[in-house]
Amino acid sequence: MRPDPGGCCCRRRPVRANSCVANGEVRNGYVRSSAAAAAAAAGQIHHVTENGGLYKRPFNEGFEETPMLVAVLTYVGYGVLTLFGYLRDFLRHWRIEKCHHATEREEQKDFVSLYQDFENFYTRNLYMRIRDNWNRPICSVPGARVDIMERQSHDYNWSFKYTGNVIKDVINMGSYNYLGFARNTGPCQEAAAKVLEEYGVGVCSTRQEIGNLDKHEELEKLVANFLGVEAAMAYGMGFATNSMNIPALVSKGCLILSDELNHASLVLGARLSGATIRVFKHNNMQSLEKLLKDAIVYGQPRTRRPWKKILILVEGIYSMEGSIVRLPEVIALKKKYKAYLYLDEAHSIGALGPTGRGVVDYFGLDPEDVDIMMGTFTKSFGASGGYIGGKKALIDYLRTHSHSAVYAASLSPPVAEQIITAMKCIMGQDGTTLGKECIQQLAENVRYFRRRLKSMGFIIYGNEDSPVVPLMLYMPAKIGYFFFFWLCARLSDCDPRAFHHSGSSCCRARALEYAGFSSCGTWAPWFWLTGSRAQAL
Repeated sequence: MRPDPGGCCCRRRPVRANSCVANGEVRNGYVRSSAAAAAAAAGQIHHVTENGGLYKRPFNEGFEETPMLVAVLTYVGYGVLTLFGYLRDFLRHWRIEKCHHATEREEQKDFVSLYQDFENFYTRNLYMRIRDNWNRPICSVPGARVDIMERQSHDYNWSFKYTGNVIKDVINMGSYNYLGFARNTGPCQEAAAKVLEEYGVGVCSTRQEIGNLDKHEELEKLVANFLGVEAAMAYGMGFATNSMNIPALVSKGCLILSDELNHASLVLGARLSGATIRVFKHNNMQSLEKLLKDAIVYGQPRTRRPWKKILILVEGIYSMEGSIVRLPEVIALKKKYKAYLYLDEAHSIGALGPTGRGVVDYFGLDPEDVDIMMGTFTKSFGASGGYIGGKKALIDYLRTHSHSAVYAASLSPPVAEQIITAMKCIMGQDGTTLGKECIQQLAENVRYFRRRLKSMGFIIYGNEDSPVVPLMLYMPAKIGYFFFFWLCARLSDCDPRAFHHSGSSCCRARALEYAGFSSCGTWAPWFWLTGSRAQAL
């Protein structure tokens, strides 16, 4: 039986806030007053900003402060591993210890190095110690439970050998499948199989040549209707939707204002555009407004000419922090300073809002207030690819100027049908209430999961309605045991980005809530573990 929500308790540590708090003082981003501490103890962290009247619902989001002892021990742990790493590199250099990592060939010693050896220091000395926690191949449908290939290493994780055995029925903890549409049974699979027989797998052409199918046209009309915009365009890869479309929208002489924790695809797209990039603090509207004011007052460097365009880049749900963008305030600032807004809804589309239409639906806002609406089909829709939605003039422009549209192969027909069927289910156009039930169940699972973690004393980050739930581990020595314990309990392992995207010396487990049916017909949560990330432009 689930505990009463009133029974949930949180530890009385300072709780970090992103903005002003109603009855408390904020210093260095943390709530310090007794009233705010009482609110945190009750599990309610209400953020009231200067534009608080813009919100039509409570916006509860918190980041608990790291205990000093834990922070010190974490830094000490990484320091010890770093010292041992230098020692082992010294032993490898003098061939006292066998060297497994890549090195330059003897005949190329006098050449300019293709890579700097120190760049792989973290990978070979820290990540390699617990590499067996990641990259485990599965040999079944990635459903609620998966089968994992058993493997062993005899050289301390530098290489693996497969035993031929299979670990059966491991609970999947590595999926974006928020609503449970990525399955091998059901209406989505049947529709995709039927289209596969008729159209085949690939189109082998671009949309501008002979790769434009009726399924693509149907999908784009459905996406536009789902988002509430004039037009939309679908792409075959979600990452490229950002990285290849941003350069088509802005260029030299334009200004990009980017959240400091934006996804790598947004970062890459901004860099490729040639525009000037300035970063504002994560979800901090005061920082964003200051950059907007400076951009209007001072203009471009040296010439002081006005910027051609000012584009704000934000995400709906930040995939590593579990926070939700303060969209009402962003839109208010965008209108005030006549800027453009680019919203990445990769994790929020299908997972937020009463009807699953993302963060715009979650806040009850007008889709027309967002100039460029971007999202992916890889999460809630159980497929692949991405989309851009907005004014018809914008979409017509991207059809001829976007590298993804001009040079990339068209979306696979069965994948397009999978998206169409899943989206119709979410919209209720399939004649059932399955999509609505999935959205409601996901929201219930999120609130229950967060409440139970807090009651057990874990430190978790993010918004109370976010299906991304970062759980802090901190100490590196805990990571190996943490994942070994989970695998013994038949819980699958996580994504390799736990270390490759780690920008701070604290580790975390990120749980992604799932609202799909299990094999016995009940609801089951899925979780995904990954590491902390700090993307910088």
